[in-house]
Amino acid sequence: MKANFLLNDYTLIWALLFQGSVKESIYKLKQKLWLNYKNEYNQAYKDKTIILTDPKNFIPNDDTVYNSILANKDYEEIKKDTEKYRREVMKIWDKSRKTIDNIISNVIRKEIDDYNILIVNDELDILDTCGGKEVKSIILGKKIDEEEKEKILYDILMTILDKEIKESTINNQEIRKSIIELAILNEFPTRLHKRSCYLKGSLDLNNLKRKIYPYWLMYLGVPKEDFLKFMMRDNIAFEVEKYTYEKQFVKMDIEEFIDFCGRNKKIMFKEEKKEKEEEIEQL
Repeated sequence: MKANFLLNDYTLIWALLFQGSVKESIYKLKQKLWLNYKNEYNQAYKDKTIILTDPKNFIPNDDTVYNSILANKDYEEIKKDTEKYRREVMKIWDKSRKTIDNIISNVIRKEIDDYNILIVNDELDILDTCGGKEVKSIILGKKIDEEEKEKILYDILMTILDKEIKESTINNQEIRKSIIELAILNEFPTRLHKRSCYLKGSLDLNNLKRKIYPYWLMYLGVPKEDFLKFMMRDNIAFEVEKYTYEKQFVKMDIEEFIDFCGRNKKIMFKEEKKEKEEEIEQL
């Protein structure tokens, strides 16, 4: 997968029109445009899908509101700040490129198409996309965490994988989200920083991720004799002997693994179910 980090006037202007205002002059201009060109303003909102589908060749049917922002005296300064932000994001991406490629090849195990990362001002606090897998663009304008700059990469990859990894044949979004988190929020930073990052992610998914974890190690190809070492590293304990080692996991891509876990969740989590049943009987 190749990421193209683009600064596109129409995308930046669209974000300025429909996100929070970064300048007082832009805010006042938006109010004026809304009062005088309400129909054109509403129509511009619908342009997002068209812009993201083909950002390089987008031409608005009516450029009234776009030209008004473009002509604003503060727009050029906003664009310069956005270009600095674009360069910083590219620098962070390039620094971690080998690990990103490794995660896609060895953990995701499926081909991901090239994506356009349409950069807007980071004051806008936006990470957005639309449409199905055919739309290969996302809008990015999020602050870079100075303590862990790589978090911006997790945001980008989580958004892309959410589009690229199809839903399981069974309706279980929690399993899908948990496994994507295991790949991007846990395994990726663990390989990047060479220390465990397996207790990070959505708090409401922690319990499910712990249940999946033994099978996740099998998916990664960790030999059963090394399970203890990984449990100690990640501070996630389980009874190794309760699990049959599934050799077929290492041959699956992440979509197939998600589908397998969804279809077999009752069997995979049977030990916990038995424990709960015993607790109920005792009560």
